[in-house]
Amino acid sequence: MPKPHQVPSQDARREEAIPGAAARMKGATQETVPPGERRSFSAAEKLRLVNAAADALASGRKGALQELLREEGIYSSQLATWRRLLGIGGEAGLTPRKPGRKPKLDAKDRQLLVVQKELAALEKKLRIANALISLQKKAHEMLGLTLLEEES
Repeated sequence: MPKPHQVPSQDARREEAIPGAAARMKGATQETVPPGERRSFSAAEKLRLVNAAADALASGRKGALQELLREEGIYSSQLATWRRLLGIGGEAGLTPRKPGRKPKLDAKDRQLLVVQKELAALEKKLRIANALISLQKKAHEMLGLTLLEEES
C-alpha cells in the first residue's frame, strides 16, 4: 500500500512560484498607529466658529462656508448643533457639559439623605430603649420592688 503524501496548499504553491516570497512574508512588520484623541472645543472657540460661518455666508461667495469647514476640520452637523445651542441658551449654551445622564441628587441632597437615615436609626433605638425601660418598671411593680429614686 502506498504511503499518503501531503498536497501543498495554494499559499505554498504561490510561494514556490515567486522566488523569495516566503522570506519577505516572514520578516514583514505591521505598522500600528495609535488612536487619535477626540477634539474638544471651548465655548469661545465654538462662538468664533459660529460667527466665522455667519460671516462666510454673509460674504455671498460660493463655497465660502464649505471652505471654512474644511479649514477648521469640523462637520456641518457640529456647526448646526452649535447654532441651535447658541439660539437656545446663548453663550452659556455653548459651554461643554459632562457627558452622560445627570445625577438625580446633588451632593447636598445625598448628604441630607445620609443624615435622615442616621436620624431614623437613632429614633428606632430610642423607641426600643423606652420600651425596655417601661417593661422594667412594670416588672418592678409586679415583683413589688422599689425603684431607686434620684435624689435631688
